[in-house]
Amino acid sequence: MVSSPHEAMHRIFQEYPGLFSRVSEVLGIDIPPPTSVTILPTDLTEARPVERRVDTLLRIETRDDGPFLLAIEAQGKKDPGKTTSWPYYVTYLHNRYGGLPVLLLVVCQDHATAEWAARPLTIGLRQWQTLTLNPLVAGPHNMPVITNVADARKDLALATLAAITHADNPDVGAILKTLSAALREAPEDIADPIVELTAQGLGNRPAAQQWRNLVAVDTSFYKSFMSEEIRDEGRAEGRAEGRAEGLAEGQARGLLLIFEVRGIAVTDQIREKITSCSDPQLLNQWLENATTASSAEEVVGQPQAD
Repeated sequence: MVSSPHEAMHRIFQEYPGLFSRVSEVLGIDIPPPTSVTILPTDLTEARPVERRVDTLLRIETRDDGPFLLAIEAQGKKDPGKTTSWPYYVTYLHNRYGGLPVLLLVVCQDHATAEWAARPLTIGLRQWQTLTLNPLVAGPHNMPVITNVADARKDLALATLAAITHADNPDVGAILKTLSAALREAPEDIADPIVELTAQGLGNRPAAQQWRNLVAVDTSFYKSFMSEEIRDEGRAEGRAEGRAEGLAEGQARGLLLIFEVRGIAVTDQIREKITSCSDPQLLNQWLENATTASSAEEVVGQPQAD
């Protein structure tokens, strides 16, 4: 898996081609819902040796307004070179695909880049602009902050994109917990791509480790690529620190995280009982029970009185 927020911000539209219909609603643009979506080649290179590639390119069919092209660019920072490449993309695509309308969507993860990307790009003289390009921008300034599990379940693709664009939000922990909870009952073929896209989108931010912990303790995600990677890291850490001791420590952290995600209260006595347990088999049993139990006492039993 490529560990790059840039890849996740545009690849999500390849995984869920209908996502743009909901994004356009969020951004206040009246675009008819698609009747079909086709992923097109992203290579915009001409015969001359100048290679240009848009991040993701979709052909979207609509019932009443006909087809259009959606070019998606993931932008991690300000890039002066885009003032020439973006107008080139749009005009080249318009010409290559027989005059189809072209819409440029730029996805960002920080406010400064989003503000920069939203500025109109003009080509021409001061007295008269020959061409003006107005990118449509999705970022932390206009994507929803989804912290309601029911809302996330209604549209998992949009919830995933929203989590990625809010990677630097101070409340990203609540956003990720919501997404994790919304995925808990989802089939693996639905949950696994979202788990990995989210990890990819968070990059090396502190929130990435929080997401990895949320994924690692949820049994429904154990077969995903990232969860396998997490367990491999845990085994390596266990070998470095002493296999049994390292494994037990990780299991204890995971158990406490399950209680936190599920909103189950943990007393100081139970927390002490969990963190002091050195039996990996017992901790593994507690982990399995914690996904369905209604209280911490139901999982680990009542602590002995002093």
